[in-house]
Amino acid sequence: MATKSTVIVTGFEPFGDHTINASWVAVQELERLGLAQNVDLHICEVPVEYQAVQSLLPSQWKQHQPQLVVHVGVSGIATTVTLEKCGRNHSYKRVDNCSFCPDSQCCMEGGPECIDSVIDMDLVCKRVNSSRLGVAVSVSKDAGRYLCDYTYYTSLYLGKGRSAFVHVPPLGKPYNAQDLGIVGEMLELVGQAEGDDHHRHHCSHQHHQHAH
Repeated sequence: MATKSTVIVTGFEPFGDHTINASWVAVQELERLGLAQNVDLHICEVPVEYQAVQSLLPSQWKQHQPQLVVHVGVSGIATTVTLEKCGRNHSYKRVDNCSFCPDSQCCMEGGPECIDSVIDMDLVCKRVNSSRLGVAVSVSKDAGRYLCDYTYYTSLYLGKGRSAFVHVPPLGKPYNAQDLGIVGEMLELVGQAEGDDHHRHHCSHQHHQHAH
């Protein structure tokens, strides 16, 4: 009998104008639909709070010891499902749902400025766009310097790159939770990337302002 892979998929709680967060709606639907039979799926709603992320993510990684953690966030400007290549450590100046902002404005003091996912997002994008999933996917190098980016960097740091971040459009846009079928593609590529040592390469700077 094949060993099960453990995958955690998270969405975010409501914030700002997003009184219902499309990311958590999508993640709950993904749980209902399920992944492959050999995948042990855990879902979690992440508070839009810097300090909560710092306590929640280490406990999730330690408790479940997942092969892959996929974070899903909403982007007010996204028109496609957007795969984020990397997370960044500094420039967190926007206050969270508790009106808090880290004094250091960074995720991990002493951590690298940028951590890449071990997953080749360009390859995931190419595979999905040429598949029959029927979802438009694009790739980004800037997750927006708010809780999405903060969460992604923290997870990449804890999981040595075995994490992914997916931005989804707001509810009502041409998108549905089945589009998160891309998680299966990502898990396959994580398996191929095991032992690969490129997860902490520096990545180029590119601006894309996202809401989260």
